[in-house]
Amino acid sequence: GRNCSFLQEMDVIQKQDENCYCYVQNRTIHLQYIWSTLQVKVNSREIFRFEPISEKNNCRNSETVFEFAACAVRIFWKSETSTETLMSIKQYGEDICFKIQPFKTEPYTVSVKREMLDGKLLFLFVAGIFLFHFANSLSRSTKFFYLSGIILGVLALLVFVLLILKRFIARHSTFWILMSGCWMSSLYFIYCFKENMQWLWSEHRNYLLGYFLAVGITSFAACYQHGPLTTELSITLFTWTLQLTAFVLIYCGVTIPQVAYAVIAINLCSKGLCYPLSAACHIHRKMKNHFKSKKLMFKCLTEEEYREQGETETIRALEDLRSFCRSPDFPSWLAVSKLQSPHRFAGFVLGSPHVSPAETKAHDEEYGIGSIFLEEQLFETRAESEQGGAAISIHEGDEEDEDEIHKQISFPYATELL
Repeated sequence: GRNCSFLQEMDVIQKQDENCYCYVQNRTIHLQYIWSTLQVKVNSREIFRFEPISEKNNCRNSETVFEFAACAVRIFWKSETSTETLMSIKQYGEDICFKIQPFKTEPYTVSVKREMLDGKLLFLFVAGIFLFHFANSLSRSTKFFYLSGIILGVLALLVFVLLILKRFIARHSTFWILMSGCWMSSLYFIYCFKENMQWLWSEHRNYLLGYFLAVGITSFAACYQHGPLTTELSITLFTWTLQLTAFVLIYCGVTIPQVAYAVIAINLCSKGLCYPLSAACHIHRKMKNHFKSKKLMFKCLTEEEYREQGETETIRALEDLRSFCRSPDFPSWLAVSKLQSPHRFAGFVLGSPHVSPAETKAHDEEYGIGSIFLEEQLFETRAESEQGGAAISIHEGDEEDEDEIHKQISFPYATELL
């Protein structure tokens, strides 16, 4: 119902009487204005009063108790007078109206300038993306836990105090009711502080610095006494809180709400797609291994591996034979009727060695160290080497090849005998 002047981009208006001004948002979406803001600056050589105008300031039109309380606090938190005021307007936000009340007939200037890239919005957007993707690792960091406690104590003192006094609240329902009320109050005070931050910093800087210092030290002491989070449940809740805070930062860091919703949805999908992708990769590997033609792999055993494998397989085969002979399906009477030594077979089935001590001794005398067979093999090898030496003396050009041949011939026999 006021006769207000409409502001446009690049306007510079000079007046000296009381007047109101409005900026009506352009509803056409342009992606180049995703981090763009309008800076409305009012300056004068004399003191004037800057008063925002909105239907929300009329407390009689409040529909809920919370809106009435917010209206009352807004009226109580009225900005003081100054000689210069700077207001930032988000693109695609709500329409903004304000009134200028000069105390003297002195001209003042209202200028409108567009800032294509607002550093604050870009910082909030990047911080939200970073916080969402690294919430799991940050929730396990001790330093970040202390930093979060200090920030929570400064911005939401009621919530921080309630968390400290949680052990004294017996019922969980009472705690969560108080927590919801503390969060609503803290969020509204944060909104009021953001709206009047410039005035508070210019007029009450010392009080703000004292509050930040006192509450920050107290919050750090409380967090240090409590210690970092240890249980998985508390770490998970802290991670979810950080991710929810990241969504708020992303929404506040973009001027177009539709873009903010799309970015939040993409982040949620990227976080949730890791499980289907891992499952798909696992199924792909299983199918690939199933349909892949298996190639035979041959491995050459060393002498030690060959001996160990022979002993192991011999012991296993003997145990299988004993188990088969003990089974009811084994024709024991038919086998005993064909054996020359039934007592020796019975001892073998009951666990005795399959080779007698006399047979072991005879084998060692014939094939062991110092046996006749070994001496014959060694003498044959020496004779062959002497014949090879004579042949080498005749054919001097083939000396190295003949030595290698004799070594290759003599080595297997010696290895086998030992």
